[in-house]
Amino acid sequence: MGEIGDYLAEAVAALGSLDPGGLERAAGICADSIRAGGTVFFCGNGGSAADSMHLAAELVGRFGRDRAPIRAVALTADTAVLTAVANDYGYDRVFARQIEALGRTGDVLVAISTSGSSPSVLRAVEAARAAGMKVVAMTGEKGGGFAASADAAVVSPSGFPGHVQEVLLAAGHALCLAVENSVRGS
Repeated sequence: MGEIGDYLAEAVAALGSLDPGGLERAAGICADSIRAGGTVFFCGNGGSAADSMHLAAELVGRFGRDRAPIRAVALTADTAVLTAVANDYGYDRVFARQIEALGRTGDVLVAISTSGSSPSVLRAVEAARAAGMKVVAMTGEKGGGFAASADAAVVSPSGFPGHVQEVLLAAGHALCLAVENSVRGS
């Protein structure tokens, strides 16, 4: 099949092996929060930072249909806040500080960490818990402890970072679709 074909086959196999149960629980948590007037916050580093912005945009804008905007914020998007907090408090606090400022009981944090061990994401989870927020973890198979600490977890059945990211992006799109369909009145 060749290197490229093998890579694609592995990505498709990982996606096909994703357990939808965690994703369904995650969508329910997000939809419940939105219906109650809450906000869904996203965070992650690197590719997961880009996915955070992408998924928040799908909810604020639209994913599959025209509808009222859904309250969603990517904690990865404000360069001034990220750099000021990193400079003043350390990078580990860049998302936690924003949750402390913006998060409230009933909101949801969708925390994306391919490895499940990103200090800045783990600190955000701690801040979300302190604020009375629910937590959705999106991670790879090596992020078991991170996944277990969440109210719902979407776990890519791969340890290879590229495949984890591919599966989580597809899962993120499915999450957006389910949330959009669950909050039809918004």
